[in-house]
Amino acid sequence: MSEPRKLEVLRAIVEDYVHSREPVGSKALVERHHLGVSSATIRNDMAALEDEGLITAPHTSAGRIPTDKGYRLFVDQISAVKPLSPAERRAIQALLEGSEDLDDVLDRTVRLLAQLTNQVAVVQYPLLSRAKVRHIEFVLLAPRKVLAVLIADTGKVEQRVIDVGQDVPEDAVAELRTRFLAGLSGTPLSLMPQLLPAVVAGGPPAHRGAAQALARGLEALATSSREERMVMAGTANLARSNLDFPLSIGPVLEALEEQVVMLRLLSEMAADPRGVTVSIGRENPYDGLAEASVVATAYGPDATAKVGVLGPTRMDYPTTMAAVRAVARYLSRILGP
Repeated sequence: MSEPRKLEVLRAIVEDYVHSREPVGSKALVERHHLGVSSATIRNDMAALEDEGLITAPHTSAGRIPTDKGYRLFVDQISAVKPLSPAERRAIQALLEGSEDLDDVLDRTVRLLAQLTNQVAVVQYPLLSRAKVRHIEFVLLAPRKVLAVLIADTGKVEQRVIDVGQDVPEDAVAELRTRFLAGLSGTPLSLMPQLLPAVVAGGPPAHRGAAQALARGLEALATSSREERMVMAGTANLARSNLDFPLSIGPVLEALEEQVVMLRLLSEMAADPRGVTVSIGRENPYDGLAEASVVATAYGPDATAKVGVLGPTRMDYPTTMAAVRAVARYLSRILGP
């Protein structure tokens, strides 16, 4: 059996099984695909693929289904991720653009990706500690109460009301805002604690106490989002795929509920030259995902956070990879500087 024909037969089996959810037989392959050989030859080819562990027979069925190893070989043969159609790209652009709030953007992202792939969509929040200061705003709410707003270049907005301990007039609040913004704009949030004392010391003594209170508030805002977290959508799609989890769908749902499992998996997925990484079945380090696949890629200015989908190993990998990559690119564009 030649290598090109082996790959062609495997591709046909994967595509038919993904489409029909039914084990694939040699007769069906001959009827649906123009492989240029007889049914007897296809049966021999399928036997060779089974000997290599690329396909297997479920129960006593005459048909065959791909194994994790077979899916891996199929995915590795996808030399380039196909682009989405113009209509799909326009739909992504229309839904994701028009919002500056990070929470809203990420919520739209997972809902859109779940719709495009019919899988569970997940996205990591970019770590605020890795971001830089885009803007700082102080709003006087009462003589001693100031609303401090910290906006990062990731689009994340953090805010809190700060008791500054003394009465401050509007013009003093405006001066403090100008001074803090001049001293911190473009600064990595992780460096703010080292820079804030100099910003406080650079102002008039009359409002030093207020400046110190605002500095403490900004430092708290900069550190409040350091815990990794994610947002997801489309878990109902798993219920519709229940037949694709012969053992139990429970462990998959538990992995999604325990966000630390998914966050660790996303963080550990290595980069792929095609821009999209695929982890199939037992390649996943968490046993509960032994019947699932994860397709993910990095996004954002520093490409440290991931966006992706989770679904059964019986997945339309080319389409899913294309959707994940396209959504990640639009997301990076929206959150970029």
